[in-house]
Amino acid sequence: MSRRQNQSAAGLVPVSQLTARADLWAGGQSRCQTQVRRTTRGWTAGGSAAPDRALEMVPGAAGWWCLVLWLPACVAAHGFRIHDYLYFQVLSPGDIRYIFTATPAKDFGGIFHTRYEQIHLVPTEPSEACGELSNGFFIQDQIALVERGGCSFLSKTRVVQEYGGRAVIISDNAVDNDSFYVEMIQDSTQRTADIPALFLLGRDGYMIRRSLEQHGLPWAIISIPVNVTSIPTFELLQPPWTFW
Repeated sequence: MSRRQNQSAAGLVPVSQLTARADLWAGGQSRCQTQVRRTTRGWTAGGSAAPDRALEMVPGAAGWWCLVLWLPACVAAHGFRIHDYLYFQVLSPGDIRYIFTATPAKDFGGIFHTRYEQIHLVPTEPSEACGELSNGFFIQDQIALVERGGCSFLSKTRVVQEYGGRAVIISDNAVDNDSFYVEMIQDSTQRTADIPALFLLGRDGYMIRRSLEQHGLPWAIISIPVNVTSIPTFELLQPPWTFW
Protein backbone atom coordinates (compact mmCIF):
# COMPACT_ATOMS: atom_id res chain seq x y z
CA MET A 1 0.00 0.00 0.00
CA SER A 2 1.41 3.38 -1.01
CA ARG A 3 1.81 6.26 1.43
CA ARG A 4 -1.02 8.17 -0.25
CA GLN A 5 -3.35 5.20 -0.01
CA ASN A 6 -2.46 4.69 3.61
CA GLN A 7 -3.38 8.29 4.41
CA SER A 8 -6.98 7.83 3.26
CA ALA A 9 -9.64 7.59 5.95
CA ALA A 10 -12.28 4.86 5.67
CA GLY A 11 -15.56 6.02 4.18
CA LEU A 12 -14.26 9.14 2.42
CA VAL A 13 -15.43 10.13 -1.02
CA PRO A 14 -12.77 11.55 -3.35
CA VAL A 15 -10.62 14.03 -1.46
CA SER A 16 -9.85 16.94 -3.73
CA GLN A 17 -7.70 19.88 -2.95
CA LEU A 18 -10.14 22.76 -2.85
CA THR A 19 -9.78 25.37 -5.56
CA ALA A 20 -9.32 29.06 -4.82
CA ARG A 21 -11.50 30.98 -7.21
CA ALA A 22 -11.87 34.72 -7.69
CA ASP A 23 -15.23 36.04 -8.94
CA LEU A 24 -15.70 39.55 -10.25
CA TRP A 25 -18.84 41.51 -9.30
CA ALA A 26 -19.37 44.58 -11.47
CA GLY A 27 -22.86 45.40 -12.69
CA GLY A 28 -23.86 41.76 -12.42
CA GLN A 29 -22.03 38.56 -11.56
CA SER A 30 -19.35 37.50 -14.01
CA ARG A 31 -16.18 35.49 -13.73
CA CYS A 32 -12.93 37.36 -13.53
CA GLN A 33 -11.00 37.08 -16.77
CA THR A 34 -7.83 36.78 -14.76
CA GLN A 35 -7.96 33.82 -12.42
CA VAL A 36 -5.52 31.90 -10.37
CA ARG A 37 -4.46 28.45 -11.50
CA ARG A 38 -3.33 25.71 -9.22
CA THR A 39 -3.55 22.14 -10.43
CA THR A 40 -4.92 20.00 -7.65
CA ARG A 41 -5.20 16.29 -7.13
CA GLY A 42 -7.43 14.05 -5.07
CA TRP A 43 -7.49 10.47 -3.87
CA THR A 44 -10.43 8.25 -3.06
CA ALA A 45 -10.75 6.25 0.14
CA GLY A 46 -9.51 3.23 -1.76
CA GLY A 47 -6.46 5.08 -3.01
CA SER A 48 -7.43 5.56 -6.66
CA ALA A 49 -6.72 8.85 -8.30
CA ALA A 50 -9.51 11.35 -8.77
CA PRO A 51 -9.53 13.78 -11.71
CA ASP A 52 -7.33 16.84 -11.41
CA ARG A 53 -9.05 20.18 -10.97
CA ALA A 54 -7.51 23.42 -12.18
CA LEU A 55 -8.20 27.09 -12.74
CA GLU A 56 -7.03 29.38 -15.48
CA MET A 57 -3.52 30.78 -15.25
CA VAL A 58 -2.86 34.37 -14.30
CA PRO A 59 -1.40 35.82 -17.51
CA GLY A 60 2.31 36.32 -17.08
CA ALA A 61 2.32 34.96 -13.54
CA ALA A 62 5.55 33.42 -12.31
CA GLY A 63 4.56 31.26 -9.38
CA TRP A 64 2.43 31.86 -6.33
CA TRP A 65 4.34 34.92 -5.22
CA CYS A 66 2.74 36.74 -8.12
CA LEU A 67 -0.64 35.92 -6.62
CA VAL A 68 0.39 37.41 -3.27
CA LEU A 69 1.40 40.63 -5.00
CA TRP A 70 -1.59 40.75 -7.34
CA LEU A 71 -4.49 39.70 -5.16
CA PRO A 72 -4.84 42.56 -2.63
CA ALA A 73 -4.85 45.25 -5.31
CA CYS A 74 -7.26 43.25 -7.44
CA VAL A 75 -9.65 42.78 -4.53
CA ALA A 76 -9.56 46.45 -3.64
CA ALA A 77 -10.19 47.54 -7.21
CA HIS A 78 -12.75 45.00 -8.31
CA GLY A 79 -14.36 43.39 -5.30
CA PHE A 80 -13.21 39.81 -5.69
CA ARG A 81 -14.43 37.04 -3.44
CA ILE A 82 -12.08 34.25 -2.38
CA HIS A 83 -13.71 30.88 -1.77
CA ASP A 84 -12.67 27.72 0.03
CA TYR A 85 -9.80 29.07 2.12
CA LEU A 86 -9.63 30.53 5.61
CA TYR A 87 -6.51 32.09 7.08
CA PHE A 88 -5.20 32.36 10.62
CA GLN A 89 -2.04 33.89 12.05
CA VAL A 90 0.11 32.54 14.84
CA LEU A 91 1.06 35.40 17.16
CA SER A 92 3.10 33.33 19.60
CA PRO A 93 5.57 31.57 19.66
CA GLY A 94 7.46 34.05 17.54
CA ASP A 95 9.38 31.48 15.50
CA ILE A 96 6.15 30.38 13.78
CA ARG A 97 4.58 33.82 13.49
CA TYR A 98 3.15 33.09 10.05
CA ILE A 99 -0.19 33.23 8.29
CA PHE A 100 -1.50 29.71 7.70
CA THR A 101 -4.07 28.51 5.19
CA ALA A 102 -6.88 26.12 6.16
CA THR A 103 -10.00 24.80 4.41
CA PRO A 104 -13.44 24.50 6.06
CA ALA A 105 -15.28 21.17 6.26
CA LYS A 106 -17.53 20.65 3.28
CA ASP A 107 -20.85 19.61 4.82
CA PHE A 108 -20.66 19.84 8.60
CA GLY A 109 -19.63 22.33 11.24
CA GLY A 110 -20.37 26.00 11.77
CA ILE A 111 -18.77 29.21 10.56
CA PHE A 112 -16.88 32.00 12.27
CA HIS A 113 -19.31 34.75 13.21
CA THR A 114 -16.62 36.85 14.83
CA ARG A 115 -12.89 37.36 14.57
CA TYR A 116 -10.78 36.30 17.51
CA GLU A 117 -7.89 38.74 17.85
CA GLN A 118 -6.14 36.51 20.37
CA ILE A 119 -7.25 32.99 21.23
CA HIS A 120 -5.42 29.84 22.31
CA LEU A 121 -4.72 27.09 19.80
CA VAL A 122 -4.45 24.03 22.04
CA PRO A 123 -3.02 20.70 20.76
CA THR A 124 -5.23 17.97 22.18
CA GLU A 125 -3.94 15.09 24.27
CA PRO A 126 -4.16 12.55 22.76
CA SER A 127 -3.52 14.21 19.43
CA GLU A 128 -6.20 12.33 17.46
CA ALA A 129 -9.00 13.42 19.84
CA CYS A 130 -11.20 10.40 19.27
CA GLY A 131 -12.35 10.14 22.90
CA GLU A 132 -11.58 11.54 26.33
CA LEU A 133 -9.00 14.35 26.39
CA SER A 134 -6.50 14.58 29.23
CA ASN A 135 -6.19 18.34 28.66
CA GLY A 136 -9.86 18.92 27.93
CA PHE A 137 -10.05 21.68 30.54
CA PHE A 138 -7.79 23.88 28.41
CA ILE A 139 -10.03 23.43 25.35
CA GLN A 140 -12.94 25.32 26.94
CA ASP A 141 -13.63 28.52 24.93
CA GLN A 142 -10.44 27.99 22.88
CA ILE A 143 -9.56 26.34 19.55
CA ALA A 144 -8.27 22.78 19.44
CA LEU A 145 -5.47 21.52 17.20
CA VAL A 146 -6.16 17.88 16.35
CA GLU A 147 -4.37 15.33 14.18
CA ARG A 148 -6.05 13.29 11.48
CA GLY A 149 -6.53 9.54 12.04
CA GLY A 150 -8.22 7.09 14.38
CA CYS A 151 -11.78 8.27 13.77
CA SER A 152 -13.77 10.47 11.41
CA PHE A 153 -13.33 14.21 11.08
CA LEU A 154 -16.87 14.65 12.37
CA SER A 155 -16.14 12.55 15.47
CA LYS A 156 -13.12 14.71 16.28
CA THR A 157 -15.16 17.87 15.85
CA ARG A 158 -17.88 16.58 18.16
CA VAL A 159 -15.34 15.67 20.85
CA VAL A 160 -13.90 19.19 20.78
CA GLN A 161 -17.41 20.64 20.84
CA GLU A 162 -18.30 18.56 23.89
CA TYR A 163 -15.28 20.02 25.70
CA GLY A 164 -16.50 23.54 24.94
CA GLY A 165 -14.09 24.35 22.12
CA ARG A 166 -14.99 27.21 19.82
CA ALA A 167 -13.51 25.52 16.74
CA VAL A 168 -11.22 22.68 15.69
CA ILE A 169 -8.29 22.66 13.29
CA ILE A 170 -7.50 19.15 12.05
CA SER A 171 -4.04 18.74 10.55
CA ASP A 172 -3.09 15.93 8.21
CA ASN A 173 -1.17 13.07 9.81
CA ALA A 174 1.27 13.05 6.88
CA VAL A 175 3.88 15.50 8.16
CA ASP A 176 5.42 15.95 4.70
CA ASN A 177 2.13 17.09 3.16
CA ASP A 178 2.62 20.74 2.26
CA SER A 179 0.22 21.09 -0.67
CA PHE A 180 -2.74 18.66 -0.73
CA TYR A 181 -5.94 19.61 1.08
CA VAL A 182 -8.44 16.96 2.12
CA GLU A 183 -12.15 17.58 1.65
CA MET A 184 -13.63 16.83 5.07
CA ILE A 185 -17.15 15.39 4.88
CA GLN A 186 -19.71 13.83 7.20
CA ASP A 187 -19.35 10.20 8.17
CA SER A 188 -22.18 7.66 7.84
CA THR A 189 -23.63 8.25 11.32
CA GLN A 190 -25.97 11.11 10.36
CA ARG A 191 -24.61 13.15 13.27
CA THR A 192 -23.78 16.83 13.08
CA ALA A 193 -21.53 19.43 14.70
CA ASP A 194 -22.00 23.14 15.26
CA ILE A 195 -18.48 24.52 15.67
CA PRO A 196 -16.22 25.40 12.72
CA ALA A 197 -13.93 22.59 11.54
CA LEU A 198 -10.89 23.34 9.40
CA PHE A 199 -8.32 21.19 7.62
CA LEU A 200 -4.64 22.12 7.92
CA LEU A 201 -1.71 20.79 5.91
CA GLY A 202 0.33 18.16 7.71
CA ARG A 203 3.58 20.09 7.47
CA ASP A 204 1.95 23.16 9.03
CA GLY A 205 0.45 21.19 11.90
CA TYR A 206 3.76 19.44 12.57
CA MET A 207 5.73 22.70 12.63
CA ILE A 208 3.26 24.30 15.06
CA ARG A 209 3.40 21.32 17.43
CA ARG A 210 7.17 21.10 17.18
CA SER A 211 7.58 24.76 18.08
CA LEU A 212 5.31 24.37 21.12
CA GLU A 213 7.26 21.32 22.29
CA GLN A 214 10.59 23.13 21.88
CA HIS A 215 9.35 26.06 23.94
CA GLY A 216 7.56 23.88 26.48
CA LEU A 217 4.25 25.65 25.82
CA PRO A 218 0.76 24.09 26.14
CA TRP A 219 -0.73 26.25 23.39
CA ALA A 220 -0.09 28.85 20.70
CA ILE A 221 -1.82 32.22 20.49
CA ILE A 222 -3.50 32.90 17.17
CA SER A 223 -5.75 35.39 15.40
CA ILE A 224 -8.57 33.85 13.36
CA PRO A 225 -9.92 34.40 10.76
CA VAL A 226 -7.48 36.76 9.06
CA ASN A 227 -8.41 38.83 6.01
CA VAL A 228 -5.24 38.57 3.93
CA THR A 229 -6.49 41.18 1.44
CA SER A 230 -6.25 43.86 4.13
CA ILE A 231 -2.60 43.11 4.95
CA PRO A 232 0.18 44.93 3.08
CA THR A 233 2.02 42.53 0.80
CA PHE A 234 5.32 43.05 2.61
CA GLU A 235 3.67 41.89 5.84
CA LEU A 236 2.24 38.67 4.39
CA LEU A 237 4.45 36.28 6.31
CA GLN A 238 3.70 32.83 4.95
CA PRO A 239 5.41 29.66 6.19
CA PRO A 240 8.78 29.34 4.41
CA TRP A 241 8.31 25.57 3.95
CA THR A 242 5.25 25.84 1.71
CA PHE A 243 3.65 27.97 -1.01
CA TRP A 244 0.26 29.64 -1.31
